[in-house]
Amino acid sequence: MESLLQPLWLSVKLAGITTLLLLVLATPIAWWLAQTRSGLKPLVQSLVALPIVLPPTVMGFYLLIVLGPAGALGSWWVELTGSALTFSFTGLVIASCIYSLPFAVQPLAVAFESLGKQKLEAAWTLGASKADAFFSVALPLSVRGYLGAMVLSFAHTLGEFGVILMVGGNIPGETRVVSIAIYDQVESLNYAAAHRLSALLLVVAFVALFTMFLVNRRWRR
Repeated sequence: MESLLQPLWLSVKLAGITTLLLLVLATPIAWWLAQTRSGLKPLVQSLVALPIVLPPTVMGFYLLIVLGPAGALGSWWVELTGSALTFSFTGLVIASCIYSLPFAVQPLAVAFESLGKQKLEAAWTLGASKADAFFSVALPLSVRGYLGAMVLSFAHTLGEFGVILMVGGNIPGETRVVSIAIYDQVESLNYAAAHRLSALLLVVAFVALFTMFLVNRRWRR
């Protein structure tokens, strides 16, 4: 059982780190999308949403090139640390942040757009800077958007397969997350182990979604 729990723990660790990073990365992007009238908005929206429609293997392939030792980011990382980004946990985090980005940006953008301009303009007229208005007005009123972004990013990262396999491979204790472990067990015809892993993943994903819907329901009341 211990060997089966290791991939689950690695998945939860990956999803947790990815979610925290995405909240930081997605906030300025979502805020810009909600506030801007720039003609570049459709282009940025398309780039952010691309992982939703792009096959995971395609994205994984290009990330493998970029993060590889000869890639633009991968070569810089090798010079800096002496190790490769590909087939490492750090590489999985970077790939997961890119792949799950729309699941963090879109709920936040919707939450920011629903605020309207009046509350922010009122804060500005009272002397608040744009940064002060964001942290004192927009952020507290967008808690539900952040909750949705957290749960969706966490659940989506937890269920990743194609991108993880392309970028991280299948290294026990390093990149062998639960989705890869399930695939291995099915290939080995070990359906009992695959069932246990799948059941654990199902429970974790269900609890995360149930918590989000429950909190949203109580928040509306």
